[in-house]
Amino acid sequence: DVQLQASGGGLVQAGGSLRLSCAASGFIFDDYSIGWFRQAPGKEREGVSCISNSDSSTYYADSVKGRFTISRDNDTNTVNLQMNSLKPEDTAVYYCAARRFGVPSPDYRGQGTLVTVSS
Repeated sequence: DVQLQASGGGLVQAGGSLRLSCAASGFIFDDYSIGWFRQAPGKEREGVSCISNSDSSTYYADSVKGRFTISRDNDTNTVNLQMNSLKPEDTAVYYCAARRFGVPSPDYRGQGTLVTVSS
């Protein structure tokens, strides 16, 4: 079975840090780009960051640029999102998703982990 398990969420004060992890299994991890998304109550889903499988190039939303860092470990099939200088507006459920570009393939998405940033 395909699994994308996000972990590492929690409650943190503004200015603090959290490290989210996405553990993948059940598909060829090396073939997939991995992205982090978030959805806050009453708001639309937002793409936060992603990392490609081909050259580990990265993308960050403007709202997190300079504060978040994404990385992947193809040996452990894990993608991490280091979140620093957290703000209350970062509060959301964060989840990871996988997409294979260039070849018709299903997308995969895991259950999320809640991040709450208090002011």
